[in-house]
Amino acid sequence: MTGRQLISLIAAALAICALLPPAALAQTYPARPINVIVAFPPGGNTDIMARALQNEIGKVLGQTVVIINKAGAAGTLGLIELSRAAPDGYTLALTPNNPLTAQPHVQKLPYAMDSFRYVCLTYFAPYVLIAGPQAPFKTFDEFVGFAKAKRENLVYGHAGVASQPHLGMLAVLKAIGAEGLGVPFTGAGPMAQALLSGTVMAITETPAVAGASNLPLLATLSETRIPALPGVRTMKELGYPTTSFTAGGLIAPARTPPAALAALETACAEATAREEYKTIAARLNVEARYLPGEAFRKLFEADSMENAAAISAAGLASGR
Repeated sequence: MTGRQLISLIAAALAICALLPPAALAQTYPARPINVIVAFPPGGNTDIMARALQNEIGKVLGQTVVIINKAGAAGTLGLIELSRAAPDGYTLALTPNNPLTAQPHVQKLPYAMDSFRYVCLTYFAPYVLIAGPQAPFKTFDEFVGFAKAKRENLVYGHAGVASQPHLGMLAVLKAIGAEGLGVPFTGAGPMAQALLSGTVMAITETPAVAGASNLPLLATLSETRIPALPGVRTMKELGYPTTSFTAGGLIAPARTPPAALAALETACAEATAREEYKTIAARLNVEARYLPGEAFRKLFEADSMENAAAISAAGLASGR
């Protein structure tokens, strides 16, 4: 075969591939194990939800899914690694919203929202306003009165600058027209211990923390009442409409082939609908919520815009 004939053969093959429908291309994917980066340590909620998805989506795809924990820097190290990965559908990440929708507004990072493709949302958990056992308030109205009585009268805890618990409390304070003194901790565990000991008076956290703490629950930062906490009113019901949440899903490098993304999105829908996945989510008081790629992206884009405004107003951006 001459060089010219070889070039003609390759061109013809490429032309045929271009004519194939995405479904035909997707039949070859996945042909080998898929790596899923989790940008947090083993044992946390993000890791547990990733492993729950790992089991079910692996069954649907008929392929091994490997979890790789790459923790550090508020979840940004794992996403930096994903942004540099080959866009072939074999390296993904299961990430909550904060490393994508908040951290890029706080620090200079080598990635942004458009560095990734959004495969599917897999879980959602609104935040809850929780009072400490020694706090000088036991109800939401008492909380509002105390917080507004004097600037920085309220001492609250959070899991680091511009973390979701921090942004949740900033949303509460903005809604009621008050200011507080925030005390940062290295994570949710130390923050909860500080609340129990009386070092801080209040926090915002997920229903999982609220359910385990047996502490006064003042309000939920959700659109509607949380089924697991039916007696706790929303901020909207209390006259201060504001929301805050943590949610996570699968993302991929920006140039990942559409056929691979389509196969993953379909598998994700089936995996998150399975009872095994829903059971694990329920144990964490997390909603097993599926959104396809476009709706998932829009949810995170809206959250990013709100976080950018909150971070700017609070003067939290640094090193940019």
